[in-house]
Amino acid sequence: MPGPYRYTVPPSPRSATGTAAAVWAQTATDFGIARPSTLVVLSSAPELLAPAWALLRESLIAGSGSRTDRELVAAGASLANRCPFCVDAHAVLLHATGDRALGEAVARDRVPPDARAARLLAWGRATRVPGSPELTPPPFARADLASHVGTALTFHFINRIVSALCTENLLPGNAQRLGPVRALAGRNMARVVRADHAPGASLALLDSPGPGPAWAAGTSVGPAYDALRTAATAGAALLDDADLGLVQDTVARWDGSHPAPAWPGLPDRAERPGARLALLAALAPYRITDADVAAWRVRPYTDHCLVRLIAYGAFAAVDRIESALPVTHLLETR
Repeated sequence: MPGPYRYTVPPSPRSATGTAAAVWAQTATDFGIARPSTLVVLSSAPELLAPAWALLRESLIAGSGSRTDRELVAAGASLANRCPFCVDAHAVLLHATGDRALGEAVARDRVPPDARAARLLAWGRATRVPGSPELTPPPFARADLASHVGTALTFHFINRIVSALCTENLLPGNAQRLGPVRALAGRNMARVVRADHAPGASLALLDSPGPGPAWAAGTSVGPAYDALRTAATAGAALLDDADLGLVQDTVARWDGSHPAPAWPGLPDRAERPGARLALLAALAPYRITDADVAAWRVRPYTDHCLVRLIAYGAFAAVDRIESALPVTHLLETR
């Protein structure tokens, strides 16, 4: 069977040492998957690996509130971003929480019959649209704000990485598209998914992060978000000033919509391949082609460079979404 990665050959986690080895140890115990391809694909740029894991762990896995609720938020974001790999993954994880009906509703892109579950899923979808009025009031308590917002932003980043650099095959042959396979996979992960995971365990893997944004103040989500923002935005150095300005201006005007296959502002791959890749990673990563990657990836660019550029584009969209959050209203949630 073909591997799950496109355009890069990530280093084997089995040979990892230091921080990377510590990440794989934590994913095995806390995520229930020893080497998830969503993170392995980042290991070609190891400076991204621990921050991405930390934000995933501290929000989705160890965050406050119900794991089922956070899975619904993550699934909503993944549906909004048209990332079938991640939608399938959250369908399986909802099975693992014990709610088979919700898992199947997500897998089939149907509205859950339970009104609160439907609202959480819709809230997750709405996070794709910067400043969406559907974000307030949120369908969760103020105490759970950091974990739910952090979960949504985690998957706005991961969806884009996966869509750009991975295939859609969560399991060989896309077996996860079968209901019985989803149910079986969920049962196999149930013990880890339903366990309590103490917040903060991943922060020791980070290099002096800041406290993070106001919506995550006083939680372990804040430093994890700050660390990923620092690592991902460093990829801007791969673009010259003109290309960087084009990417920043375009993403700043983005309204959350899915652009047409060849929208007027998309640069030509022969003339500005770096800006094109970064913009596609931000707004439509599922449209990145072999030709787009080949046009940019010439010497001296490597797997490391490609992952950094895609991560920069992905986080540009995350930053647009995060900076438009109605923070004042969200912080007023009871």
